[in-house]
Amino acid sequence: MKNLFFIEVTDTFGGEANYSWVTRHVIRATTMRGAINRFARMSGMHWHGVGCDRYDSEAGATCFFIDGYDADRYAELRLSTDER
Repeated sequence: MKNLFFIEVTDTFGGEANYSWVTRHVIRATTMRGAINRFARMSGMHWHGVGCDRYDSEAGATCFFIDGYDADRYAELRLSTDER
């Protein structure tokens, strides 16, 4: 059974998430790791985990956070990718 995962991508400044821009995605996958792999293929970038559900790009200029999708929490957000 596939689950929905919410991914929020932003830029970094000084190693911290900066949010000068952000894209949001709902990804359908069986596991969280599957959602991360699917998003990596979609973005064409390499990502590595740095803890607390945060993943940084290989260059370190962007990061994303992943969480299970909660319709009540994320329903009003504008999404760049929506696989619901």
